[in-house]
Amino acid sequence: MRQTLVAGNWKLNGSLESVSELLAGITEQIPTVGATEVAVCPPFVYLQHAGQLLQDTGIALGAQDCSDQAEGAYTGEVSPAMIREFGCTYVIIGHSERRHIYGESDALVAAKFERAQEHSLIPILCVGETLEEREGGQTEAVIARQLDAVLTRSGIEGFDNAVIAYEPVWAIGTGKTATPQQAQQVHAFARDRLSRQDEGIAGGIRILYGGSMKPENAGALLQENDIDGGLIGGASLKAEDFVAIAASGT
Repeated sequence: MRQTLVAGNWKLNGSLESVSELLAGITEQIPTVGATEVAVCPPFVYLQHAGQLLQDTGIALGAQDCSDQAEGAYTGEVSPAMIREFGCTYVIIGHSERRHIYGESDALVAAKFERAQEHSLIPILCVGETLEEREGGQTEAVIARQLDAVLTRSGIEGFDNAVIAYEPVWAIGTGKTATPQQAQQVHAFARDRLSRQDEGIAGGIRILYGGSMKPENAGALLQENDIDGGLIGGASLKAEDFVAIAASGT
């Protein structure tokens, strides 16, 4: 399976100047990393600028979130149709910060997932457990609940053109990283959960690891059978680190 690498942790970081510098560094070096698919997901306000810089590079553009509404009186929201107009291919759905800081429920995440697909965007569905949930032996129950919310709303067919990103909340921005074995166990569980309804879709879906993947650990993580790439955090803010991670997966 072709590996996918997504620079998805720009958050509130950046400026026009820094976005230009970062993308210049990535686009200059990325042809050396082989067949890895690469996407970048800057904040909404930089989508047009990033799209212009990425023209004819083969690097896909994505957004960090979208509304569950197609249109209407929802001041401050950004609809999937708006995102699509800027040439986006991907949109991150249910990032741990959206779930835990802004209180997004599994049902809301599932609605966003469905709405994104209605507008020809590929959702990158984030799932993952907190440290308390992991220590309480609830990891698989949490992942199952988060996947099942989307399965209930969109059916297994919804995963035929989607990506899953496993981001253990306890390993985001903490310097901690799941071991390759821990990450593989959860990735395999997620794939098995889908395979109960359709083995073909489960076998073809890309499941990315999103918990502090860095140049130092990317190679070991990407060697695992069910880890198909990464949703990159802080390392995506440095072109040389991001490119090094991409190269480690070839």
